[in-house]
Amino acid sequence: MTNMAKSLDDLIAEGVAGRRVLVRSDLNVPLDGSTVTDDGRVRASLPVLEKLARAGARVIVMAHLGRPKGTVDPKYSIKPAADRLAELSEAPVVVATDVVGEDARAKADALQDGQVLVLENVRYDPRETSKDDAEREAFARELAALTGEDGAYVDDAFGAVHRKHASVYDIAHVLPGYLGDLVKTEVDVLNKVITDPERPFVVVMGGSKVSDKLAVIENLIGKADQLLIGGGMVFTFLAAQGHAVGSSLLEQDQIETVKGYLDRAQSAGTEIVLPVDVVYASRFAEDAEHEVRPVDDIEGGTIGDSGLGLDIGPESAKIFADAISRARTVFWNGPVGVFEMAAFAGGTKAVAEALATSDAMSVIGGGDSASAVRNLGYQDSQFGHISTGGGASLEFIEGKELPGVVALGA
Repeated sequence: MTNMAKSLDDLIAEGVAGRRVLVRSDLNVPLDGSTVTDDGRVRASLPVLEKLARAGARVIVMAHLGRPKGTVDPKYSIKPAADRLAELSEAPVVVATDVVGEDARAKADALQDGQVLVLENVRYDPRETSKDDAEREAFARELAALTGEDGAYVDDAFGAVHRKHASVYDIAHVLPGYLGDLVKTEVDVLNKVITDPERPFVVVMGGSKVSDKLAVIENLIGKADQLLIGGGMVFTFLAAQGHAVGSSLLEQDQIETVKGYLDRAQSAGTEIVLPVDVVYASRFAEDAEHEVRPVDDIEGGTIGDSGLGLDIGPESAKIFADAISRARTVFWNGPVGVFEMAAFAGGTKAVAEALATSDAMSVIGGGDSASAVRNLGYQDSQFGHISTGGGASLEFIEGKELPGVVALGA
């Protein structure tokens, strides 16, 4: 991060009392109907909003939820997330029924010092995600107009900084921009992980498709001491080693790439650690018949070649946990099994437990990994850092520039 980027503390030092401040927050939470099932991102957004409110700012929150594709769709309304924010916030919170329309303008004008207004889902407006620079800029100017004469912009949505969207990128060219504390912490933590990790540096990589993680693996070879591979993506690695994988998830077109990684990692000083056993099931279902099979004989049990692997096995879980216990820095992205089903959650739980009891610097790279640890009953405080942005953290680890961060001069 360069010294060009101004922080939230810089903004508060300049004075925010009586000023309207636009804040890009991340309220993209999972919903069951209108019920928020994981409020981690709402809680992560609170400190900056309350810090501004306490300083007397009139806070206007921009956020998205899901992918409504530029149309007003009630199932993607920001209201459930905003209502949860209101329940948790010390500051008074009101919610607009539109984004930059009559209700948003009226409520922005009526804001008092220390109050918070949450705009409706910014992705209801097609210009938010438009590929046309002029369209995005026009929307950004309408958002900026809600702040009146002396507005400012704070980006506190790390989960969106990898998007070149109007409320993330273009707005920083219309209003004076500042890094929110959440984004600054995310960038600082991830930057340390990738450039100056305390060693041994262990990475746990899971998830379904190896193709989603190719650039990450590429960038980590030679940087990580050990790369532990689990999840559906592991079967492409096992196939590359010549193992039969039954009907498990397999990306045939990535086998040669994976072979290259396995060869290169060895000479680059990174050990790629694969499971030695898997939980092999007759079908993708909670109540499916399943058994633990060694990876060199997956199809040799009662299920045969029609089965599929849905978790790393207990011996593999122990190997992974032992590696984590020896590490000084751990980055984890992606569950190592289908943790939503109790029968196939053992591996992910072992990784989470090892991390929770480790004194290493531990970073959970957002997304499904963050949901997994919470769904398995762990508290955020048991881990060093849980990223609020799965995609953004992965792109950072890949070495990509993040448009929302670049726009602020960081």
